Amino acid sequence: MTDDETTLQLLDRFVSAVRSLPSVRAVWAHGSLAGGDYQPGRSDLDLIAVLDHRYPAAEESRVAGLHEDLARAVPLAAKLHCSYAAVDEWGDPAQDHLTWAHEELMCRPVSPVTRRELHEFGKVLHGPPPAGLVPPVTDRQLAAYVIDDLRTFWRPALQHQERWLLDAWVDLGLLTLARASVTLRTGRLITKAAALDVLAELHAPTEVVEDIRRRRYGPAVPASPEWLEQRARLTRAFLSTALDEV
Repeated sequence: MTDDETTLQLLDRFVSAVRSLPSVRAVWAHGSLAGGDYQPGRSDLDLIAVLDHRYPAAEESRVAGLHEDLARAVPLAAKLHCSYAAVDEWGDPAQDHLTWAHEELMCRPVSPVTRRELHEFGKVLHGPPPAGLVPPVTDRQLAAYVIDDLRTFWRPALQHQERWLLDAWVDLGLLTLARASVTLRTGRLITKAAALDVLAELHAPTEVVEDIRRRRYGPAVPASPEWLEQRARLTRAFLSTALDEV
């Protein structure tokens, strides 16, 4: 999963804390943390807590307090995201679950991509494995979700020019497209590192791909406003055509 001591200590501390909440049956890791592409201090820590029953509103404040206390004690915890899903809620992929992400509580589904990750390489931090609790995701279900996400989220997002000045939008937009292209062709899920190589095959702008690679795996280098503007234009132009071809 990772050999970063700070991350491992944070995970141990989180699991100990979350087990103090009512009815926590399991805690799993997915995303880059489980898939082998985790970059300490840069990657999010994506987790799922499985509950015996859905929390009432009164318990939601305890969940928020747990995460807030952890973030005050361990700065890395600001990157820790966790969805709280009851065992009887996994049957509907569209079901919203209480989720702590980006330092606030929200409700959102556990996507078919995450469900597939849990089955293929999810890591158990506490309790039973996903296989006995999470229904499998078929290739057809996975492909339908991927296509819908590209068409209904990423394609309209290109209209918001200001978003594409930000690292996160450039990185996620391009890497999501690359990963989606492989999933639609083969049914496989790939890491973000592998997606960078796929972007070259898709003829994404070389300077933008190298910018992502440098920021994700190399030393931090300040970017000029001119480069951010140019990068946004290149990214939006490429994605506009590439997304329409999906």
